[in-house]
Amino acid sequence: MRIYKTRSLAADACKVGRVTMNGQPVKPSHTFEIGNKFSVRKGPVTFSYEILQLSENRLGAKLVPDYIRDITAPDQLELLEMTKLTAQNGRDRGTGRPTKKDRREIEQFMNQEYEEQD
Repeated sequence: MRIYKTRSLAADACKVGRVTMNGQPVKPSHTFEIGNKFSVRKGPVTFSYEILQLSENRLGAKLVPDYIRDITAPDQLELLEMTKLTAQNGRDRGTGRPTKKDRREIEQFMNQEYEEQD
């Protein structure tokens, strides 16, 4: 249901225990039924879903809400937002550590912000 990009990624997630049902890890071959609730851990966030319908084929993204419902807890969604915000504040990926000049500019910028708030 498009929770993972490929079936092999979904199977790998099951094998390492990232997919659970009622707190118990689920094997890749586990069959789900309508009404089942399961959790998927992606990074620091645990998403929860409820199965509304079953499908034999891969679905388009627009059809997914007809088959599963997102019942993720609000605190997990807040954690997801915080993770996104902290990722945006950081440096671009692959640029490495800040240089001494970059560090000084960051410190100067941060000190200006705190002085303005006082």
